[in-house]
Amino acid sequence: MQTFFIAPTDFGVGLTSISLGLVRTLERAGLKVGFFKPIAQPHPGDTGPERSTELVARTHGIKPPVPLSLAHVERMLGDGQLDELLEEIIRLYQQACIGNDVVVVEGMVPTRHASYAARVNLHLAKSLDAEVILVSAPENEVLSELSGRVELQAQLFGGPRDPKVLGVILNKVRTDESMADFSTRLREHSPLLRGNDFRLLGCIPYQPELNAPRTRDVADLLGAQVLNAGDYEQRRMSKIIICARTVANTVPLLTSGTLVVTPGDRDDIILAVSLAAINGVPLAGLLLTSDGKPDPRILGLCRGALQAGLPILSVSTGSYDTANQLNSLNREIPVDDRERAEFITDFVASHLDAAWLHQRCGTPRELRLSPAVFRYQLIQRAQQANKRIVLPEGAEPLLVQAAAICQARGIARCVLLAKPEDVDAVARAQGITLPPGLEILDPEVIRRRYVEPMVELRKSKNLNAPMAEQQLEDPVVIGTMMLALDEVDGLVSGLVHSTANTIRPALQLIKTAPGSSLVSSVFFMLFPEQVLVYGDCVMNPHPSAVELAEIARQSAESAQAFGIAPRVAMISYSSDSASDEEVEKVLEATRLAQDAAQDLLIDGPLQYDAAANPAIARDLAPGSPVAGRATVFVFPDLNTGNTTHKAVQRSTDGVSLGPMLQGLRKPVNDLPRGAQVDDIVHTIALTAIQASVAG
Repeated sequence: MQTFFIAPTDFGVGLTSISLGLVRTLERAGLKVGFFKPIAQPHPGDTGPERSTELVARTHGIKPPVPLSLAHVERMLGDGQLDELLEEIIRLYQQACIGNDVVVVEGMVPTRHASYAARVNLHLAKSLDAEVILVSAPENEVLSELSGRVELQAQLFGGPRDPKVLGVILNKVRTDESMADFSTRLREHSPLLRGNDFRLLGCIPYQPELNAPRTRDVADLLGAQVLNAGDYEQRRMSKIIICARTVANTVPLLTSGTLVVTPGDRDDIILAVSLAAINGVPLAGLLLTSDGKPDPRILGLCRGALQAGLPILSVSTGSYDTANQLNSLNREIPVDDRERAEFITDFVASHLDAAWLHQRCGTPRELRLSPAVFRYQLIQRAQQANKRIVLPEGAEPLLVQAAAICQARGIARCVLLAKPEDVDAVARAQGITLPPGLEILDPEVIRRRYVEPMVELRKSKNLNAPMAEQQLEDPVVIGTMMLALDEVDGLVSGLVHSTANTIRPALQLIKTAPGSSLVSSVFFMLFPEQVLVYGDCVMNPHPSAVELAEIARQSAESAQAFGIAPRVAMISYSSDSASDEEVEKVLEATRLAQDAAQDLLIDGPLQYDAAANPAIARDLAPGSPVAGRATVFVFPDLNTGNTTHKAVQRSTDGVSLGPMLQGLRKPVNDLPRGAQVDDIVHTIALTAIQASVAG
């Protein structure tokens, strides 16, 4: 068992953020990672579960042991019961080790009330036989002073030459130079880091947006009265302005993420802020001071801003005192802020020395495709594929945001079908920066060029030019023609169009792939322990045995293409060869699939629990090469598949990616109802990889 103990060199180094990123880095290396915060250190105002433990649990889907309370620990230390305390902690640590390759243990943070933290951390690291990683945050100190402070802490754990003291992670690095240049300069000034005994394991640059709380968090921390909640659950405060200026001088400051603080009787500022909100500026909100409430007549004029989601808060303190409170707000990640926790997790993980940390852990006995690994590999493979993906619903705000992300991160070269001015308006209203290279094509401008090719493709159906021109008024049809003519590599639609509207043009113009007679779908089900494949939960209501066998083959190929070793379970209500038409259909489909792909591990009919649970498999399907360890679940009909997919998704901690269509000659994918930005980004990535595999 490998154990990393992360210890802060001082208060405020961002230890929780480093814990989140370190766990993600190790998971991406294919390791099973546990987390353990031995001693809870609640922040002022915390009433729920310990913050680090809860954030790791929610972000990574693992269940760390519950930490010991600070009061309990202090009582035992005061009574001289250090050994008994360490025995309690070791017992909890053993729970964190179960089923894992490595455990990240987060030490105590030294505070004015916990001056003993460094001593306790030393005892913890030694008792757990852990390897120590220090975490520091450079202040406005010269590099030699930073090096001295880190070395002093390293000496506490045995010195930088102690093989158990691995190195340091620097967080919140404020510098104008690159992290690589900063690291090089630090090594030049630090004898500590010049050898191989003590390493610089990561340099995380300071990013103000990582500390941006939701407007709701600001309201909670100030104890503000909420006059209009609006979008205060989603909007974030990245800047604060205190309005003592005229409206003309204030207007340029009204930008995305700004919290405007002003007395409640400044009707001019209230109206200016409301106009900005009506014009699409996503302000963090309006905070009225001195217990002032706006005139109801003014609020009436601001109705459009309220409906646009502008949060309005009120506090009793004056502007000066309110500003001081805002500047001293607790910027720790709230346990329910999943979006911010995920962003920080990935940001920190991207700046850690992942290769060395993985090597230090040793080669794992068995790699598993965890959700973190799956998502990481998904993005990496899409970036390598470098495919051009068309998005016919190009002016939809969520799609614009997703396309900007994909373009900026190199996930795909996105093509938005929309009027450029419409996309620009959406970007301005949503605070989206459109990256260079993001293509925007006006459907009205390019439509005519596809009339003749479409007539040629559909001549067997007697399609003429006027009919083609009429059908090409639908941007989905234009996008499908672009795909048919190899101008793009894939298509993603369905945010506002129906599944039929997305699929019908593909069936008419793209056709099925060689060797395929139907189009089916799979969902990638991301459970805490592994990723499973469900097919077909979308396309085929009542597949025959022949069709079900093809769905099984397609689903197995999709699993293989995305790094999941296919072990296919043909699901039925019975694991016996019962004399029933539906069970016979599954049995026949299994035989056909085995004959078509003799090297494929496939078995059926199997009940779901027999396919998924090894203990049940031993009773219901002894000797089966698939039962108890299936990775691909093929359902007998749409009713069973769709119901099971949604029931499992809603009743577990699983995340569903898809549906991903399979069987088409070129990739076309339909977005799920209610898709969010992350769903769209992952669907674009899936489509890019499909195009790469097909190519």
